Amino acid sequence: MNDINYIRLEEIDSTNSYIASHIDSLQDATVVCAFRQTAGRGQRGNSWESEPGKNITMSILLKSPNILPSHQFEISEGCALAVANALGKYTQGITIKWPNDIYYLDHKICGILIEHSLSGGKISHTIAGIGLNVNQRHFFSDAPNPISLANIIGNETPLDTIIKDIANGFFSIYQALPEESERIHKFFLKNLYRTNGSYPYRTNIDSVSIDNTETIPAGTVFNAEIIDIEPNGTIMLKTTTAIHAFAFKEISFVLPSATV
Repeated sequence: MNDINYIRLEEIDSTNSYIASHIDSLQDATVVCAFRQTAGRGQRGNSWESEPGKNITMSILLKSPNILPSHQFEISEGCALAVANALGKYTQGITIKWPNDIYYLDHKICGILIEHSLSGGKISHTIAGIGLNVNQRHFFSDAPNPISLANIIGNETPLDTIIKDIANGFFSIYQALPEESERIHKFFLKNLYRTNGSYPYRTNIDSVSIDNTETIPAGTVFNAEIIDIEPNGTIMLKTTTAIHAFAFKEISFVLPSATV
């Protein structure tokens, strides 16, 4: 892999969109950071609130990643672990909420948006967008549970230090794939939010268990524990009697104060 190429922009609508529109001219292992992002995007088409100059809005480009499309979630795991490890230098209580949010206790500190482009049955490139709350103290959007590193530790932290920690950590993990995917996956599971015990979820679909013995109607809140995450990102949840499989957007976590 080439050395990491950093591009710093004063203002842009979205760092993911910037990379997508300049894909042919950018080298592999490019990291784009923005002082101000005017139209940051999150999962499910949500916007991302970020006070200019206070938080990290960055995107990482991988060209022709050596990952099968059926195992694309391995890249997401690597990105989430890189962010969690970088934050772990400053505080405890950091976990990864499936599929790729980063949490401090029950509060969201980071959102990650992974976008893959497929060509000829392979991933032609991947763009990993990261929105991380670092030094912003107050949030004004309708997001239910935001928090920043400054809220947690009580002081500001240089953004460049965390950006480099995330980028170096991500590429270190990525270069170990796919040979060490099993070890990385185990570490990912160890760092999952609500990985131990049974917690409430709401299904957004009519879910039939993998053994066809149990059906949970759409809209139902039920308790279950996380069993595993499949290489394609599917989450496996076990109720008291059966195991259910959910893809992205098919299940919601029921939080103490809100549903996400």
